[in-house]
Amino acid sequence: MNTMTLWHISGWGFAALACAALLVGFSKTAVSGANTVSLAVFAAVLPARASTGVLLPVLIAGDVLAVLTYRRHAHWPTLWRLFPAVAMGVVAGTLFLVWADDGVVRTSIGAILLLMAAVTVWRRRAAGRERAPDPITSRSGRLKARSYGVLGGFTTMVANAGGPVMSMYLLSAGFRKYGFLGTSAYFFLVVNVSKVPFSAGLGLIDGRSLLLDAALAVFVVPGALLGTWAVHRINQGLFERLVIAATVVGGVQLLLR
Repeated sequence: MNTMTLWHISGWGFAALACAALLVGFSKTAVSGANTVSLAVFAAVLPARASTGVLLPVLIAGDVLAVLTYRRHAHWPTLWRLFPAVAMGVVAGTLFLVWADDGVVRTSIGAILLLMAAVTVWRRRAAGRERAPDPITSRSGRLKARSYGVLGGFTTMVANAGGPVMSMYLLSAGFRKYGFLGTSAYFFLVVNVSKVPFSAGLGLIDGRSLLLDAALAVFVVPGALLGTWAVHRINQGLFERLVIAATVVGGVQLLLR
């Protein structure tokens, strides 16, 4: 069965989706948050609501590759602190999707991403760069983890846009490059897999979307390999600037769509 016919996708449209899938692989193994560009491409080629269901399995494929690459660098105390709050955010995002207008959702998330990017830049310039992951043992640290967790779960459920949210949290917690990538890899694998039943229940994942995913998953692999090659050649300062820049680009895209 021809997936392009099912979705009425032109050759150029499929090529754009393939490039976006490649970027997903790259972002998962190199610059987290850059896949917000993929989100915009999928929404431009496919119906906006359906695009989130098609993109989710592609993201999971990238998550699996990232976990295989950076599995030794995850910071599990941080993950266990985040997961309960994220679960609350995913449930809230599911309820929001039942009635929310697409324009309101995009504008809200875009504004939040830009605000968090600005706050992160300000905090890092004012306080200097931390050298080790925050163990989140203080009251303010726990509150920050819960706040970012809920927001990350909400944004990833509503628009697959949780990457920039968690990028800002991990940078603010002082994670170095490989710890950042390893922790975010496990985080998004667990979160994205947990979203599948919710997305299927909302009708965002079905036989048509999975057929298209099967064709696009092939392009995630070379993107992940390219990211693995590139990340060894990016120093910590450039890595952090790229992550923040990707967050800003993603926020602007959501506001302008």
